[in-house]
Amino acid sequence: MGCSLPRIRVTPPGPRSLEMARRLSRVESRNVTHLTSRFPVFWEEVRGCNVRDVDGNVYLDFTGAFGVAALGHSAPGITEAIRSQAGRMVHGMGDVHPPVGKVEFLEALSELSPWPETRVILGSSGSEAVEAALKTALLARGRPGIVAFQGAYHGLTGAALATTHRELFRGAFQSRLYPGVRFAPFPDVLRHGPGAAEESLERVEWLLREGDGGDEVGAVMVEPIQGRAGVRIPPEGFLEELARMSRDAGALLIFDEIFTGLGRTGELFAGLHDGVLPDLLLLGKGLGGGLPLSACMGPSEIMDAWPPSRGEAMHTSTFLGNPLACAAGLAFLEELNDQDLLERSRRLGARFLGDLREGLEGVPGVADIRGRGLFLGVELVGPVQESGWRQESGSVGNTAPARDLEPLAGGAVRVAEEALRRGILVLPAGEEGHVVELSPPLTMGEEEGQWGISELISVIREVVAWGKPG
Repeated sequence: MGCSLPRIRVTPPGPRSLEMARRLSRVESRNVTHLTSRFPVFWEEVRGCNVRDVDGNVYLDFTGAFGVAALGHSAPGITEAIRSQAGRMVHGMGDVHPPVGKVEFLEALSELSPWPETRVILGSSGSEAVEAALKTALLARGRPGIVAFQGAYHGLTGAALATTHRELFRGAFQSRLYPGVRFAPFPDVLRHGPGAAEESLERVEWLLREGDGGDEVGAVMVEPIQGRAGVRIPPEGFLEELARMSRDAGALLIFDEIFTGLGRTGELFAGLHDGVLPDLLLLGKGLGGGLPLSACMGPSEIMDAWPPSRGEAMHTSTFLGNPLACAAGLAFLEELNDQDLLERSRRLGARFLGDLREGLEGVPGVADIRGRGLFLGVELVGPVQESGWRQESGSVGNTAPARDLEPLAGGAVRVAEEALRRGILVLPAGEEGHVVELSPPLTMGEEEGQWGISELISVIREVVAWGKPG
């Protein structure tokens, strides 16, 4: 356990996982965990890049547990920090009598920030960071309207859900959502050609300056790389122009880097690939080293739109600045500084991306392979109505207009299920479950990683073959 190749004792999910699924189904809301005879397995122990399930199977983890295990599972320095803190204090009073660890963590986080004077609002989840950012924007600009993007995922709480695009999440709760969010298309060069960025920006500009009768816009929320939508990377120059337009219109630009921040893409923040500095920056997932921790951070001139506390905070929570989470977060930031993880993310990501492109070159049904650092996606397409396969879609990295490409619905789900049987953990992404998403720990071994990529290439080839018509 740590960074070993998989060891499969029984075909997953094994009998103990199936029994755990039966037990879970009797006590958890049926909407939460998807339970079938093929998925999931139940984890019992994790370490490094390995996961062991209750049946004794050991897997190589290419998910990083939603990207949270950036330093690997149960990283020794983080584990020791949690153990040491637990012996002194498990819970404090974050906004009344703050624990020392909250101060130390915020100081370390501010040292990494791109602003000379930074202010931070801590939370426990990414959704909380989004809520804090949208409140900050309203206080700072006085305009409630929001521009977000099609395909966006910013969380499932109130205001966060209003900026999340997918109908599956929004539909049942539409009547409770703030109606002043307007969605612009996220530039999809694969389907809409080289003019996709221009079309998107034209829509944003119209919403910022004229709108459609809704509230005046005070915030523009974007993921520098869309994660849950399928590792969608905007064209060069898009974020820079988006920043210019937002500021010209007097709206705050918010980068949701909850998934992409802290080395995932090979830079400290994904926006740095484009040289763009947002007005507010949101972090989460890996930030807490495995414990729930998030942050909304920005320069003091914007964050000071919040008035000083007079004894009651306008935005707080019981577990704000939790000592255990702050201790883990501080240890994570220290290791991120001490280890050459950014360079490693760039190097391994380039190697894995190259291997995927070489191994899947010319495979019909593989529309695109993309990524930055250790954040990679393989987009699968299926039969096109009335015209069979678009053979040219097998050319990896095709950027010609492809309006008739159809996602291979559930294709990445099938990849995840088959990969599980080979001892590899991956996740499906994209609204149709058609993008294989990879976000392994930044500490993954090169040899083990290349073995896993080779196996995934084999699985993907099999799955797209199943998807062929006739």
